[in-house]
Amino acid sequence: MWDVVVIGAGAAGCMAALFAAETGRQVLLLERTKDGGRKILISGGGRCNILPSSLSPGQYITNSSPNTLKKILLSWPLAEQQRFFPEVLDLPLRLEPETGKLFPESNRARTVRDGLLDAIRERGGRIQFESVVRDIQPNSRGWIIQLDDGETVKSSCVILATGGLSVPATGSDGIGLRIARRLGHTIHETYPALTPLTASPPVHEHLAGISLPVTLEAPLKKGVFRTHGGFLFTHRGYSGPTVLNISHVAVQGRMRGERQPIFVQWTEQDAAAVDQALRSEKGTVAGFFRKQLADRLADMLVAEAQVPGDRPLAQLRREERERLVAALARYPLPWTSDEGYRKAEVTGGGVALGEVDARTLESRLHPGLYLCGEILDAFGPIGGYNFCWAWATGRAAGMAAARASDAAVD
Repeated sequence: MWDVVVIGAGAAGCMAALFAAETGRQVLLLERTKDGGRKILISGGGRCNILPSSLSPGQYITNSSPNTLKKILLSWPLAEQQRFFPEVLDLPLRLEPETGKLFPESNRARTVRDGLLDAIRERGGRIQFESVVRDIQPNSRGWIIQLDDGETVKSSCVILATGGLSVPATGSDGIGLRIARRLGHTIHETYPALTPLTASPPVHEHLAGISLPVTLEAPLKKGVFRTHGGFLFTHRGYSGPTVLNISHVAVQGRMRGERQPIFVQWTEQDAAAVDQALRSEKGTVAGFFRKQLADRLADMLVAEAQVPGDRPLAQLRREERERLVAALARYPLPWTSDEGYRKAEVTGGGVALGEVDARTLESRLHPGLYLCGEILDAFGPIGGYNFCWAWATGRAAGMAAARASDAAVD
C-alpha cells in the first residue's frame, strides 16, 4: 500500500513525486516509457528551456476561470522556481538575453531530466518504468491502479500527471484525460496548441528557410490577439514562435468551421509608418522593400501588390501605395490547416480548473485524486511558460497528496 502513486514521469509528474517523497512518504512514480521525461529531452532543441525570465498569468490560455489559473500558477512564484533548480537540484541556470529564456548551464536537456529522477530516488521515491496504466478505481482505503500487464497497485492517493495528446511519440496517449472523464470530470474540448500552420497548396514553399521577426495579429470577437517574435517559412507552411503562439486561435476557429484571418506585419513599422515612409523616402519600390526584407520575400510582396518594382516611390498612385502598405504591414497569411498533435508543443483544453482545488490540485469530485500539468485546462506561450505551469502544479499536487496520505495513516 503506497502513500502516493504518481502516474506519468513528465515535468509535472517528476516534480510531484519529488515533493511528495521529500516528506518521507512512500512514493511510487509509474511511467509508461523506458526512461521518462521525453518532452523534457526534446524541449528547447534538446537544451530544455526550463523557465522564462518573467511571466504574467495573462499570457496563459484557458477556457476555465482566469482567476483560478492565476491562483494555481502563482502558488510557486517564478523567483522561487528559479532558485529551486540551482539550489536544490544543483542545476545552475543561464539566461539567453535575446529571448529571455532560462536554460541549464550545461545546455543539455538530459541533465534536467536526470536531475529530477535522481532527486526523486535520493528522497526515497521509487520509479517504475515501462508500466502502462489502464485505469484507476477508488475504494474504501484509497485507490487501485490497474496496469496493462494485469498487475494492480494500491495507494492512499493518486496524482494524474499523464500529460495531454501532444507529441504522441513521447508517450502521450490521453489516458489521463479519458480516466478523468470517466470519473465524471468536465473536459474542455482538447486541441493541438503551439503547433505549426500549413498551407495547401504551399504557396510560399519557395521561401522555405527564410526567418525574420514579425508581428502577427488575429481579430477576435473581443479585441485582437497579437504576438511578436520569430517567424519561419517552411516547406509546408509557417512556424517559429509567433506562429506557434497564435496557432490556437487558428485551430479553434477551424474547429468552429471558420477560417480565422491572421495578418502579418513584416517589419517594426505599422501601417501608418509604412505609408509615411513610402511618401517621404526616395528610390524605387523594389529597393524600399529589399532594404527591409530578404530579397525573395521582398520581391514576392511587391509582385503580389501588383506594383512594378522599378516604380519610383515619388510616382506611386494612392491605390498602389495602399496595396504596398497592406503587403508590408497587414499581409493576410494564407494558412489552411495545422500540423496537429504530432508537432504541437502542448494540448489546449483539458480538465476544467474549477473542478480542482486551486491550492492543492485535489479533485473536487474524488478525494485523494490530484491532477497536474498538461492534463489541466491551461497553457502558456513557448519560452518555458509551460514548464513553469508543470513545475508549479506538480509541486502543489505532490505536497498536498503527501499531507493527505499522512493524515489517512494517522
